[in-house]
Amino acid sequence: MRINHNIAALNTYRQLNSATNAQSKSMEKLSSGLRINRAGDDAAGLAISEKMRAQVRGLDQAGRNAQDSISMIQTAEGALNETHDILQRMRELAVQAGNDTNTSDDRGEIQKEINQLTSEINRIGNTTEFNTQKLLNASAGTVTPATPSAAVAATATASQTAGTSGNVTFTDATTFTGTTGTWTLATTDGTAFTLDKGDGNGAQAITFTGGKSTVEGLELVLPTTPAANNAWKIEVTASVAAGVTTEPAKSSFSTQIGANESQTMTLDFTDMRAAALGITGTGTGYTGTATVTDGTDNSAVENALDVSTSANAGNAVTAIQSAIDKVSAERSKLGANQNRLEHTINNLNTSSENLTAAESRIRDVDMAKEMMNQTKNSILSQAAQAMLAQSNQMPQGVLQLLR
Repeated sequence: MRINHNIAALNTYRQLNSATNAQSKSMEKLSSGLRINRAGDDAAGLAISEKMRAQVRGLDQAGRNAQDSISMIQTAEGALNETHDILQRMRELAVQAGNDTNTSDDRGEIQKEINQLTSEINRIGNTTEFNTQKLLNASAGTVTPATPSAAVAATATASQTAGTSGNVTFTDATTFTGTTGTWTLATTDGTAFTLDKGDGNGAQAITFTGGKSTVEGLELVLPTTPAANNAWKIEVTASVAAGVTTEPAKSSFSTQIGANESQTMTLDFTDMRAAALGITGTGTGYTGTATVTDGTDNSAVENALDVSTSANAGNAVTAIQSAIDKVSAERSKLGANQNRLEHTINNLNTSSENLTAAESRIRDVDMAKEMMNQTKNSILSQAAQAMLAQSNQMPQGVLQLLR
């Protein structure tokens, strides 16, 4: 028998410490609801869980971003709804002005309202904003300036004898301001002639250098310079089509709709002011001095379409209808973007929910199972305490040998 080292007590003490530590961890898990409270609980699980948490929070924020973008779209679309109403009224007025039962004074009054409505369209375009950023005048976000549309290819050919004149009928009448161009050979060797595009500017003298020359966007090609009085062919092509409308300026805003880099969507807002809609002109009656306390320089507002004659009013109807179509297309685009973002939000919410469930299975504790462990460890701890008391009594047997 030994009394310096109570091996049974040492063993019991070790078991007591183990049960006590296990019970303490179980109580910590039960009180926090987490299976992993520190890296030592599950190092790999902690790393995976934190990565999932980052994704969940990113998805939740992306959903809020998408909702903010919807609000931006709704702001612009609401403004364009009013622009639509104004254009419908302007079209109605233009149709009214087209009736010759109106006197010049009557049309003057109509012109005044059209001028003011045009100015209001400009004001709406210049002042509509979301979070201090202008939406409808191409001045905020990433701005893309107005650019010409791709030129429409057009070719006209004709054979003629040097020293005479003739008409060239263009194959694509929409390409040029006029449908025909007249040219006249000015010298017997065919090196110079005049060209009239039919745009009201009259004939222009052209001298060929190397068989080719360009004037006002028209490229004229003379394949072969013929001898005097010989028949030859002039070919006229369009390098930049005259009269082709331009692509209006626009503002682009990038919205982060995902938890990771490059998961973005771009929202485009087109310039919706009068000039971009093609409803400015030379209408009389506007003085250019109207002021509105909105921070906008209204002195630069363009005049409205002219409705002083029935013919001009007819042209105005066509121009306003085109503007209505442009606004309709813009609103349709914005509506499509809003619908897409709503689906995006639904998808983000679903992804966040599923990822949260996956992270919970790693990080959260199973309360029922952990209660079983805590109960077991509690009983073991109490039993170990009792056994430690018993093992501490074992050296008392040595005293029996001393009697």
